[in-house]
Amino acid sequence: MRAGPRVGFRHEERERMTQDSGTSPEDLDALSSRELHDRAVRRAVHHLDVGFLWRLLKELPAGEAAAGHPDHAAADAVKVSSLIGDLLDSSDPDIVDALRPLYLDYLRQHGA
Repeated sequence: MRAGPRVGFRHEERERMTQDSGTSPEDLDALSSRELHDRAVRRAVHHLDVGFLWRLLKELPAGEAAAGHPDHAAADAVKVSSLIGDLLDSSDPDIVDALRPLYLDYLRQHGA
């Protein structure tokens, strides 16, 4: 006889996989900007933290300008869909580096 699935198993498994337990503030400093971006966005999406995602969305044009892409910043300020795509998966390492303080602040606030 096969045992039935445990109630909540998928949620528990997903939660365990998305949490970065045991990460101290010093450990966060050692991560690359890309890793910080991925962790912060993954946590915000998982917890439906619209406030952080909105904050990141507002900061993205400044990050692009700081990374030397003022033309992208102007275009993104007009095209929200482009901003959302950049928010979830920024492929430019210079932009990710420019937004590093935002990721560090967010992850420290939430003990990630």
